[in-house]
Amino acid sequence: MDETLLGRLSRMMIGKVSRWVVIAIWIIAATILTITLPDVKDRTSNNTADLPADSASVVADKLIKEEFPNSSGIPALLTWHREGGLTEADLGEVQYLSKELTENPLTQQSFLPPLHEIPLPALQGSVSEDGTTFVQPLFFKEKTETAVLEKNLKIINRIVTERVGLDPFKVQTNTENLSLRVTGPVGISVDATGLFSGADFQLLFATVILVLVVLLLIYRSPLLAIIPLIGVGFAYLVTSPILGFMADHDWITVDSQAISIMTVLLFGAGTDYCLFLISHYRSELRHHESKREAMIAAFKDSSGAIAMSGLTIVISLLTLLVAKYGAYHRFAVPFSLSILIMMLAALTLVPALLSVFGRASFFPIVPRTPEMEEARAKKKGKTVKKHKEAGRIGNWIGNIVTTKPWTVILTCLIIFSVLAGYSSQIKYSYDILSSFPEDMNSREGYKVISDSYTPGELAPATVVVDTDGKDIDLADELKKMNLVESVTDPINSKSNKDLQSYEVTFNINPYDIEAINSIPDIRSLAEKELKAANISAVDEKVWIGGQTATQFDKRDTVKIDEFMIIPIIIVLISLLLLAYLRSVTAMIYLMGTVILSFFAAMGLGWIILHYFMGVEAIEGTIPLYSFVFLVALGEDYNIFMVSSIWRKKKTMPIKQAIREGVAETSGVITSAGIILAATFSVLATLPIQVLVQFGLITALGVLMDTFIVRPFLVPAITALLGRRAFWPSKVAIHEEKESAQ
Repeated sequence: MDETLLGRLSRMMIGKVSRWVVIAIWIIAATILTITLPDVKDRTSNNTADLPADSASVVADKLIKEEFPNSSGIPALLTWHREGGLTEADLGEVQYLSKELTENPLTQQSFLPPLHEIPLPALQGSVSEDGTTFVQPLFFKEKTETAVLEKNLKIINRIVTERVGLDPFKVQTNTENLSLRVTGPVGISVDATGLFSGADFQLLFATVILVLVVLLLIYRSPLLAIIPLIGVGFAYLVTSPILGFMADHDWITVDSQAISIMTVLLFGAGTDYCLFLISHYRSELRHHESKREAMIAAFKDSSGAIAMSGLTIVISLLTLLVAKYGAYHRFAVPFSLSILIMMLAALTLVPALLSVFGRASFFPIVPRTPEMEEARAKKKGKTVKKHKEAGRIGNWIGNIVTTKPWTVILTCLIIFSVLAGYSSQIKYSYDILSSFPEDMNSREGYKVISDSYTPGELAPATVVVDTDGKDIDLADELKKMNLVESVTDPINSKSNKDLQSYEVTFNINPYDIEAINSIPDIRSLAEKELKAANISAVDEKVWIGGQTATQFDKRDTVKIDEFMIIPIIIVLISLLLLAYLRSVTAMIYLMGTVILSFFAAMGLGWIILHYFMGVEAIEGTIPLYSFVFLVALGEDYNIFMVSSIWRKKKTMPIKQAIREGVAETSGVITSAGIILAATFSVLATLPIQVLVQFGLITALGVLMDTFIVRPFLVPAITALLGRRAFWPSKVAIHEEKESAQ
């Protein structure tokens, strides 16, 4: 056995000299990469387009900018508000700011309506009907960096504060004082970036402290709690500059949200891999006096499962590269690369560190062989302490699943089926503002506009048609639609007289599902009118732009990605399981149980979010994110436990192998599951609803896999199937025959 590949690898990691070489390589690599390459956080881009260039709304927006250039750039909507009603002095401040920014333009400022040149009575006509609100648009050049926009908003804040004597950004909107909020694309972009930048340190600190505390509670060894964190830390130090280098050369695009979740994934999954190795090492130290031989045995038993688990996650995450939706695509490389490097650290750096510290890693509860315990007790003149029976709960579960498999299976299926049923009731949202805290500047600005004006005025839709030179006016027909508040008169393109545009204002929130669902109706109406005028190829002569159309395309793109990526993940993981376990039967029920637990996690997540937290809809991208993580991470635990059963069934009957496999892995998988779920739950503490929802659902799914699927459902199915669980493995059938003789 020592001459096997795993034996040679383990000796390379833990040799008296080679272990120091391994540690030195990691230190040198982390140092050189950190010094010479940029940090990925310095290369994040939060303004990257999510929709493909050929999406209908993207094509429409491009056409609108080219043919109807009534303004240039991205807008910031400066929302002035006073609860008791704006005064002439307040409008004077609006005009002062207009004059100041006209004479001293902000960086990348492209257009500002000259409100200071408009007579005050005319300006008052643009105040909301209730007299409380005035919206002042300000435009910046396309692709202006968020950092520049943020700096510009601070300048505006300073100018107004010096004039009115109060910080208008901090004045509550429900008071009698003058308040100012910046919403629209600029305000949303700045706030989104601020949320993630502010959350990075909070997330990292909370995750590290949480993992450290849980490890201390599990092992009660300070050193052993630190070793996994060292492994994760070095993996991050290597991953971050590599990603920064790739982003610097435009090979990938990375956003703040991806880095935030990557940090959680790295700590959660990385700590799990370390625990798998540490658990085996502790067990082997009770059988081997030599710490080196103990590590070799532990490495042999755990490295295959660790490598398989890591590859499962890496391949699952890489499937996001085929996604059309940009946010999915941007997650693929950071997530998969971080897990790959963490897997390498768990198979190289962590074994080397454990071999250096040996049994001292577990101080003060040091694992020793019976002979060592006896010699130590004799030296101290004491009697040998009897160790408490390990894995008592695991032994009990092992007996239950092997003696009453039908009861266990039916109970689990009933629970999961009921919870999964609730997943069909989930409502989805594609509104980025709904992810912001209610007191966020841009969200408050939007609420003020919604309360004072028609909600749709924040983001009207623009309909463009090619009339082929015929006299067509869609305004009257568009006004008849239920969700339409108003429609402007047609505007002709300056370069193409056949093109006409109409600005459509909804009477509801333009980000609502109802508004999004109306986009095909608007298109159908426009095409119908063109067709009635005997215009051919009408499907190529209608364009709809604006945020509502963008959200419609986002929903369609997300759904297409789900239908494409989910089957790919299922097939790839199934093939990996088949290659590793060489059992078609096991591959089928291992995949089936994890998929079922995913739907159950979605259902339970919806129950908590909707009925207990008052969430009306969850972010539309969450199902695919959660599926990728839960299926891959769920198979991790299945692989680790089934590997133990597969190994033991070579020397004992199947049911005994199941009992001992469950008992052997119950402690470490439970610990790993708690840590992984806890790290994902950290996301739920952030003020970003999409991360709260994703963190909660993923944590619930991990806990279900940890406490139901892995200890009960999978072993019970294995016990029920018996020798058929290993089909078509000839070895398993042969061994079963031997055990029956």
